[in-house]
Amino acid sequence: MKLTRRGRREWRIVLWIGMASAVISGYFGLAIAPDDEHPVRAILLGVLTSLLIATPISIVEARRARGGPLRRLRRLPLALYFAIKVVFYLLVIVFGLLMSRWIAAWTADREISLDAVFGSSLVFAVAMSLVGNLIVEIGGLLGFATLENLLTGRYVQPRREQRVFLLIDMRNSTGLAERLGPIRFHELLNWFLRDISDAALECDAEIHKYVGDEAILTWPVDRALADGACLACPFIVRDIIAGNREQYRARFGVVPTFRAALHCGEIVAGEIGDVRREIAYVGDTLNTTARLLDATKAMGRDVLVSADLLQQTRLPADLRAEPLPTLEVRGRSAPLGIAALRRSAPGGEALDQAAQDALRQEDDEQHQQHTVD
Repeated sequence: MKLTRRGRREWRIVLWIGMASAVISGYFGLAIAPDDEHPVRAILLGVLTSLLIATPISIVEARRARGGPLRRLRRLPLALYFAIKVVFYLLVIVFGLLMSRWIAAWTADREISLDAVFGSSLVFAVAMSLVGNLIVEIGGLLGFATLENLLTGRYVQPRREQRVFLLIDMRNSTGLAERLGPIRFHELLNWFLRDISDAALECDAEIHKYVGDEAILTWPVDRALADGACLACPFIVRDIIAGNREQYRARFGVVPTFRAALHCGEIVAGEIGDVRREIAYVGDTLNTTARLLDATKAMGRDVLVSADLLQQTRLPADLRAEPLPTLEVRGRSAPLGIAALRRSAPGGEALDQAAQDALRQEDDEQHQQHTVD
C-alpha cells in the first residue's frame, strides 16, 4: 500500500519521537539502575520502556489530526479533553512500565518488584509525556514549522527569502454565513480549512495563517519548484473536498468551492510582536498574490498563477496553463503575466466539472431563496 505524504509524515513523527525517547530513556535507565544491574541491561530496559510508552502515545497523537472519533475529542470542553488525555497517558505509562519490568524479570528469572526504581520511572515517564504533549499542542496552535523557527531563532533578525505563496479563498462566504447562521458557518469553515490542511500536508506546504475564510500556504522556493507540487495543491484541495462532498451535503446542505492564486518572489521574514509573537512575511510578493486572488473574480477563473512562477517550475502532467492578458498591479512598475490553471487529464476534468456543478447548484439555490424572499 502506497503511503501518502501525510502518512509518511506521521510515521516520521512517530519514528523521531520513538528514537528521541529511546535515547533519553536509555540514559535514564542507566542513571537509576541498581549497583548490581549490568549497564547494558539497564540501558536496554530503559529503551524497551520508552518504546512501550512512546509508540502508542505518538501514534494516537499523529492519528488524532486525521479525523474521526479521536479528532472529535478536541471539540470537548478543554478541562474534559485534558482529563481524558491524562487518563489515557497514565494507563499507557503504567502498562508500559509493568510490561517492561515483567519482561526484565522474566529474562532474569526473578519476581517483579515495585520498588523505588519503579516510582522514579513512573515520575520520569509522566514528566516526559507532559512535555511531549505540551510540544504537540503548541505545535498545533502555532504550526510546527513556526514553532521550530521560533525555538531556533531563525527569524529573530529579519531576513530576505524567496518563497511561493498560495492563497485560497472560499466562494460566497457571506451568503453561506447568512444561510447557515454564524455557528454552523463556523463549523463549515473549520471543515473547509481542515481539508486545505490535508492538502497542505500532501504538498509539503506550510500553513502560514488563516485570515477569515482565506488560507495562506507557503513554500521555500527550492522545495516548491522541485516537482511542481505547489501548482497541484489547489486541485488536491478540490479532490479532498469532492471526496467529502456527501458529508458536506448531509451536514450543511452545500459543498464549498473556492478561488486560488499562486505567485513567487522575494519577501522579508521576521518575528514580530511582544506579548504574542509570530513570524510575519512582508513584501510586494504577498501583496501581488492577494491582487491576483482578487482578479480571479473579475476574470471568472478558479485558479490563477503568475508567469513568474510558471517560468520557474515544471507544470504537472495533468495540468494545463492558459495564458491570459497581463494584469496591472498597483505599485508594480510592469504588468504581471498570468495564466489560468485547469486539469487536462480526463479524470481531472471530471472532478473539475463536479466542483463547477456544485457551485452552479449553490447559485441556483441562492437565487431561488432570494426570489421567494
